[in-house]
Amino acid sequence: MKPIGVFDSGYGGLTVFKEIVKMLPEYDFIYLGDNARTPYGTRDFETVYKYTSQCVKWLFSQNCPLVILACNTASAKALRTIQQNDLKHYPGKRVLGVIRPTAEIIGQFSDSKHIGLFATPGTVQSDSYKIEIEKFSNNVLLSQEACNMWVPLVESGEYLNEGTDYFIKKNAESLMQKDLKIDTVLLACTHYPLLEDKIRKYLPEYVKIVSQGEIVAKSLVNYLERHPEIEHECTKTGKVNFFTTGNVQDFDNHASTFFGKPVASQKVILNE
Repeated sequence: MKPIGVFDSGYGGLTVFKEIVKMLPEYDFIYLGDNARTPYGTRDFETVYKYTSQCVKWLFSQNCPLVILACNTASAKALRTIQQNDLKHYPGKRVLGVIRPTAEIIGQFSDSKHIGLFATPGTVQSDSYKIEIEKFSNNVLLSQEACNMWVPLVESGEYLNEGTDYFIKKNAESLMQKDLKIDTVLLACTHYPLLEDKIRKYLPEYVKIVSQGEIVAKSLVNYLERHPEIEHECTKTGKVNFFTTGNVQDFDNHASTFFGKPVASQKVILNE
């Protein structure tokens, strides 16, 4: 088997993975969640690169010709270094992220061209979205809001509780105060779709909320069409395997919520 690898620091990437599997059901996939070391959003660049690189190399060892970083923080802080340095040692392998495909089309969702972004502190700190969006839509004004507590609340399963509303309301009000013309908000973290109903409550009705799952999945379909040398490497028996660096039972219990169906994972111990 030569599956497509999909990686996230925890569960969030499953919201993207779900859409990828839906659009490419015939392909083989491996999903790896680095739950033992989540969250990545508050870690420095060097640590995020180190952890992400270890996970990518493990997926390469499982015969993945292509790996998707379904994690905004890893895409922001590690993707470029992995592509420039690590891939020298893995000829023929490819690693893609979630920021570029989202940045390419996010401008199309907004009438005012004033866009808001909710993300982890690490993604905001990197300015990756601002840099990438400017390449494709130089007339877009981006306002960013770092949401320190959102990922921990989702990862712990506490996100449905009323206490979560306090943090979402605070961040939503802070974002809108930065630019009253915002008409589109991007959820630039794969965990955040699980918070969408609560986010909707605290944003004006006219503001569109955009998640990444379908955007990234469509971009992958397009990439495989444009790169037959990679597409032909990927096997197609419809097999999907899940792995976690954390507790298997805990992962399976939470992952089913993100993926939309029961998940049975296996434990991975990564070499430091």
